[in-house]
Amino acid sequence: MRGWQQGKGHPTADPVVPGRLRRRLTVAIVLVAGVSAGLLAGGSYALLRQARFDASVQQSAADARYRLVLAGQFVPLTAQRRGELLTSFEGSGRHVVLVDDGTYPSHPGYAPPLGGTLRATVAAGQLGYQRSAPQARPRLLVVGGRIPGSTAELYVVTVEDDIAAELDQLRTALLAGWVLVVLLAAAVGHTLARRTLEPVGRASRAARALTEGLLATRLPVRGRDEFSVWAASFNEMAEALQTKIEALSRAQARERRFTADVAHELRTPVTALVAAASLLRDHLDDLPADARRAGELLVTDVIRLRRLVEDLMEISRLDAGREPLAVTTVDAAALLRSILRARAWTGRVAVDVARVALRTDPRRLERVLGNLLANAVEHGGGVVRARAHHAGPDVVFEITDEGPGIPAEHLPRIFDRFYKVDPARSGPGSGLGLAIARENARLLGGRLSVDSTPGAGTRFRFALPAAGPPTAAGEAGGEQPGTPGGAP
Repeated sequence: MRGWQQGKGHPTADPVVPGRLRRRLTVAIVLVAGVSAGLLAGGSYALLRQARFDASVQQSAADARYRLVLAGQFVPLTAQRRGELLTSFEGSGRHVVLVDDGTYPSHPGYAPPLGGTLRATVAAGQLGYQRSAPQARPRLLVVGGRIPGSTAELYVVTVEDDIAAELDQLRTALLAGWVLVVLLAAAVGHTLARRTLEPVGRASRAARALTEGLLATRLPVRGRDEFSVWAASFNEMAEALQTKIEALSRAQARERRFTADVAHELRTPVTALVAAASLLRDHLDDLPADARRAGELLVTDVIRLRRLVEDLMEISRLDAGREPLAVTTVDAAALLRSILRARAWTGRVAVDVARVALRTDPRRLERVLGNLLANAVEHGGGVVRARAHHAGPDVVFEITDEGPGIPAEHLPRIFDRFYKVDPARSGPGSGLGLAIARENARLLGGRLSVDSTPGAGTRFRFALPAAGPPTAAGEAGGEQPGTPGGAP
């Protein structure tokens, strides 16, 4: 079942990095909470700051009116009375600045410069105020007005350092609260995202398990929300998929048993036919001319039938896993040349092999290379080339021809059993050669692939580990789609 699940001819998708959506959801929650808390904290600070300063101005304005009334008792302002006024106010804990024929502060440390706007407002007979720059120390609020019955001006100076300190503490507290809200939002967002996306993670793991052949995988259905509906639909799909694949597997098993039974039953009568055909071939020259042609066709077809039965027997043994490996050290160049001599292809195949040695089963390797070469010789064209070289931990064999090539639509099925690019084309092949090559490649832990360009030829590439096949050879191999012009 696991092997059946592996797709043919589909490129592997890029790996998906888990947790991206969870991180994005967490960041979104943190951003919403952070921006909301920041706006709330900033707005609260701005409102409280404005309210506190407004209250200070109102309180200072009321005190200034009272001080102006008191100052009116010192009119007319002689030098002596001016000194008494300043001493009186300073003694009561109030800093003032008297402007008459000059500027006279009650305390030289609290004598801020008076702005033109403030002076103009006071000159117009109204109360005015000004506040020192935020970075100034001490921070001073100046409220002034004209002394009743006089042209002199009195400015009351209020220190606002306490208000600034309170606002600084408030800003620090709001900032700390904002940081705490962001941290809590991150923790809550992470937990919420994890729990919200947990069904998605379960579905992803279940889908991955299905692709690995674990067809009994199901999702738990909890509650009545959208994820529960999704899980139920997934389970229905998995059930239908399992039923379909099991039915296909049973049909495939029946097909393989039928193939094995037919090959076994045909073996004995075909052996007798081969013996008779061999005898007939030895006496073809003794036959009349009109019978000789029929005899030649009969001999040829019996040989093809014998090859078909032998291929069916081999593919049946491969399906049943009854093909043990006999691993030894193999000289790639010597093996290729022995294949060419045995099949009389020495003049048709150019061998380009450096000193390449590997550990593998020589009989299985010969079956793979022999079938690939047969396919190139019989269905390709031009010069056939065989190369072998090391590529990292692997040894790579390449069989190329200069034939007509294969259209792209045929490549995904070229390793299928009995598949031919042109069904109407007759030839000596059984249609199982490439399928047998693929199965033997898997058995050796190798990877068999092919690429072809119509009009430019075909190239087979067979890579297998130089150190020998893995222990579980049947699980290590694989193939990629592509092909030459038909199976031998």
